[in-house]
Amino acid sequence: MENPPYYVYILSNRHRTVLYVGMTNDLQRRLREHREGRKGAFTSRYNVVDLVYFERHSTSTAAIEREKQLKGWRREKKGALIEAKNPDLEALSPPVE
Repeated sequence: MENPPYYVYILSNRHRTVLYVGMTNDLQRRLREHREGRKGAFTSRYNVVDLVYFERHSTSTAAIEREKQLKGWRREKKGALIEAKNPDLEALSPPVE
């Protein structure tokens, strides 16, 4: 049996001035929780609900390590990562699982 995918994701507000890095094994559910204001005072407070970047990982350990790495980066470096895959900074749709 195959392990479920794990995702590291970056959310932003509509003005693209605030970034949030997270990790989950169900990206669609987690985005719904952010949008409904559940599980995350930071994202609710700053209306950080637009998915602007995500990566898929095969293990939770790899995803957790990557999440920690990205959280340690300066905003400029995160911005460059996002723009490399999403140059127009559009809100992305999560992958269908």
